[in-house]
Amino acid sequence: MGDDTTNRAALEKLVIDFTEAFNREDIDEVMSYFADDAIYDEFHGGRHQGQAAIREAFIPQFRGDFGRMRFHTEDMFVDARPGQGSGKALISWLLTFEEETRAGGWRGLDILHFEDGRLTEKHTYAKTRAPRVDKKSESARVRRAIDDGVLTDL
Repeated sequence: MGDDTTNRAALEKLVIDFTEAFNREDIDEVMSYFADDAIYDEFHGGRHQGQAAIREAFIPQFRGDFGRMRFHTEDMFVDARPGQGSGKALISWLLTFEEETRAGGWRGLDILHFEDGRLTEKHTYAKTRAPRVDKKSESARVRRAIDDGVLTDL
């Protein structure tokens, strides 16, 4: 029982520290959590694999393109496995942003997979007011992906 509690506490700390690195706008620290071959699925469907691709995906956020962004943790569920910092976590959050002329936010969640203290997968989901609507050409691309078995039919 003691090991389970220790593993859970270690994983919770990793998740909190990872989130706080985002709030400090420290891209180098954020990237230090990712495994070399990690996967990052963005809320809009983009997928990035490997540290270089993930860093590139985060650049606009850390450059300030969306203003000052902060993640406020609302809830967390941790499923720790044997080994320090291994398992899965679900963290729900409220994201707030503030620019010179506008401010806002939305709710979302991340599903995080850790192995031996390194983030191997980050899947982000967001609740927004408007649904995603793509141009017809994009819809055709999605239909082809479904037909090819890459995506399951929605």
